[in-house]
Amino acid sequence: MSMTRSIAALTTFFAAFAAMSVSVAHAQQGRIACTITENGGAASGTAIVRQNGRDVSTGSCGTPLSVAAGTYDVTLRLDGALDRPEQTKRVTVRAGQTASATADFATAILEVRITAGGRRAAGMAIITRNGVRIGTLGSGVSGHLSAGTYDVVVRYRTQERRFDAVSLTKGQRRALSAAF
Repeated sequence: MSMTRSIAALTTFFAAFAAMSVSVAHAQQGRIACTITENGGAASGTAIVRQNGRDVSTGSCGTPLSVAAGTYDVTLRLDGALDRPEQTKRVTVRAGQTASATADFATAILEVRITAGGRRAAGMAIITRNGVRIGTLGSGVSGHLSAGTYDVVVRYRTQERRFDAVSLTKGQRRALSAAF
């Protein structure tokens, strides 16, 4: 056998072996597709895939994530909500298949309107839940929050007004008025 034929045969063998290795690795892969909704309607969010407490993959929902076959905890996070809600789902991915992780987030919209001397005024609303600070809203600014009960402290200059146990229900749009 000539040297050229030997090299050609060896090259063909390695090419076939490489293709087979890629094929075997691909066959052991699966995907996770996630869907996030807010009050039953389409919403955007992200997915964090973990296995044994270790991050394996992250990405935006709407684009399937490739992972090895196995069982994972998928944390789905809703974009744009002040309290950064998340839900974790356990999924099992089988080789060559796509597993699904879905989450629906119940949210409401809260707006705080501040007036001083009968006129609109700049101020700040501090929102807490169970004693934990969730975030702040400026006067006249709307914020998405998970449905639930919150405490709101509105500050205008050196004064403040409290709104305790403000209840927000799924799909609700609520405005608080703080007059100083």
